[in-house]
Amino acid sequence: MKRLTALLSGLLPLGLIIGLNGCGGQEHPPGGQLEEVLPGPTKAVAVLHPTEGNDAYGTVTFTETPDGVEVVADVYNLEPGLHGFHIHEYGDCSEPDATSAGGHFAPMNREHGAPDDLDRHVGDLGNIMADSTGHGHYEETDTHLTMSGVNSIIGRGVIVHEGEDDLTTQPTGAAGARVACGVVGIDED
Repeated sequence: MKRLTALLSGLLPLGLIIGLNGCGGQEHPPGGQLEEVLPGPTKAVAVLHPTEGNDAYGTVTFTETPDGVEVVADVYNLEPGLHGFHIHEYGDCSEPDATSAGGHFAPMNREHGAPDDLDRHVGDLGNIMADSTGHGHYEETDTHLTMSGVNSIIGRGVIVHEGEDDLTTQPTGAAGARVACGVVGIDED
């Protein structure tokens, strides 16, 4: 029983399961069926740090709503203008140029596209506009992103690029180098 308790305590924080057959002294149908599945997270955050030779930094919050995932980003020290803004496959910013984050998050192997395209990479968020002070703000609700399942952004990378995503060039939108990188983590706030 101690081994089972240790196993379950390791799984519960991951939101995988609660209540196995026979636990808690309750009667359950035979077969060890799961009694209840914990809901996925509803809030997440990524803290953006500059890549080598850059000064861009900021935060991106993700909030699950009935209409999709609301994405709110504030990024500072950008060159004025448009900057490609994407979810990338890996939550790994360890390389100086953040290439360790991999390509755009595309679990269905679709083509790169605009945020309002039905057929696009899940991670294609388009561009963030930086004003004359270098502050970029982005606020959109996206219907492709999720907090659980195959399109989950949890543990993925968030990248801000040096240039504008043209929304058509394959596979990246020709947005140039990566100037900031962060990892999407669950926000328990």
